[in-house]
Amino acid sequence: MTLRLMTWNIKNGGGDRLPEIIRVIHREQPDVLCLQELQHFHRYGRRLHALAQEAGMAVHLAPAGFAQPVAVLVRPPRRILRRSAIRWRTHHAVAIAVVETTAGPLTVVSAHLNPFSPYRRYREARWLSARYGSARRMTLIAGDMNGLDPDGDHTATLDSLHSLFQQRHLGPDGAPDTRAIAAFRAGGFTDLWQSVGEGDGRTVPTGFAGREFGAMRLDYLLASPLLAARAQRAWVVRDDTTTHASDHYPVRADITL
Repeated sequence: MTLRLMTWNIKNGGGDRLPEIIRVIHREQPDVLCLQELQHFHRYGRRLHALAQEAGMAVHLAPAGFAQPVAVLVRPPRRILRRSAIRWRTHHAVAIAVVETTAGPLTVVSAHLNPFSPYRRYREARWLSARYGSARRMTLIAGDMNGLDPDGDHTATLDSLHSLFQQRHLGPDGAPDTRAIAAFRAGGFTDLWQSVGEGDGRTVPTGFAGREFGAMRLDYLLASPLLAARAQRAWVVRDDTTTHASDHYPVRADITL
């Protein structure tokens, strides 16, 4: 049996792009979906219920303290066994859902790390990896990490950005800052695109993106050892619809249960 995983930053709640976003969800049929930037979803419950109904999935929403909510969605017959939320330790929010699978419970963490401060982003990543890392459990941390891959050469990409946006990705020494993703690796998590990825891994920019992005991979599916061992393939969902549905492309992975 295959478990389909997906993460997607849908930009400010989707706006009038929401029908396109739902169309992609219908087409990809993820069993577990992590969404970020669900602006206004906590204030207008009808928007959340419409998404759940249209997608045919159960939704666990985590409101943010001062930024944007995130969520975990699960497709029946799988069930959310336990759920929790973190509102204050990250710039946005974190939604945690323990999901029933045929291979045992899967802990799913939907996160959106600090977009502005490399150091705060690193602290968020270090805390999450320490809190949810485990060699004995299947765990997925997924979302818009706003961090650069430690293995990539990002010099040319950052040189193409305005200095205001460069600072979001530079460390204290002026070099590309990769500490957040490195912290997840140090915590035992595997970047699924790095291990079983296919094609071009960049998740920004899209045709909808603003000038703050270069050709980067900011969205990740990070798996604990037990989950990573079951990974079949991972890829960025890039087509005419996803190019205009958000400023990030969704990322998918298939897991063997």
